[in-house]
Amino acid sequence: MTQKVAVLGTGKIGEALLSGMIRGGRPPAELLVTTRRAERAQELRSRYGVEAVSNAEAAKSADTLILTVKPQDMGALLDELAPHVPSDRLVISGAAGIPTAFLEQRLAAGTPVVRVMTNTPALVDEAMSVISAGSHATAEHLAHAEEIFAVVGKTLRVPEAQQDATTALSGSGPAYFYFLVEAMTDAGILLGLPRDKAHDLIVQAAIGAAVMLRDSGEHPVTLREAVTSPAGTTINAIRELERHGVRAALLAALEAARDRSRELASGNG
Repeated sequence: MTQKVAVLGTGKIGEALLSGMIRGGRPPAELLVTTRRAERAQELRSRYGVEAVSNAEAAKSADTLILTVKPQDMGALLDELAPHVPSDRLVISGAAGIPTAFLEQRLAAGTPVVRVMTNTPALVDEAMSVISAGSHATAEHLAHAEEIFAVVGKTLRVPEAQQDATTALSGSGPAYFYFLVEAMTDAGILLGLPRDKAHDLIVQAAIGAAVMLRDSGEHPVTLREAVTSPAGTTINAIRELERHGVRAALLAALEAARDRSRELASGNG
């Protein structure tokens, strides 16, 4: 028996997930999409061979609904879906800061809800998707969500109470690295390098460092110390980073992101 999956509000992340599911072997006939604009629906039909339907039709005919709309649009979408979603549907929410209870209160009693915070590296199959169960979601529902999101990267289960922290760390995380690469590229220009060469040097350094962190099993302090010779260039740079409070700034930045996630949850959009 086929299990239909619908991606509602198919933007960049929704399309990455759609593409990943097809590459992972799910037939386009088992997939539905919904969009705001007719031209976007046609684009997805042509590109992937999937059926574009209304939100109500998706709710009636899909076994799993993946809601990929922005947090501020979630309330309106749930109002539209609620009359059409039977309580045996699995509803997966990808909206930052929105707790499962928000969805459960607006859907039929007993509807299983799973909350997932993924990130933009889903576009290159290197996402980190953090998964939490709502009050009616079973281990089987979590496993199904993991199966869907594993096609675009890694998955991790956490208690929902940790979702705001993971949103700050992982959901927003790629932006911090882009910010750092931007700043280091500007530094390269200041030091006399052309922008393209500075960019290539920094990006490859970032890729190499990330692979070493992932594959070596070493603590980041150990890896950093291996580059930090006594009285050398690196320790002088580290001293300046500490003197300018970079570590403290990162701690404050992630706390601010976590607090904003909590604000979204409380409806302060």
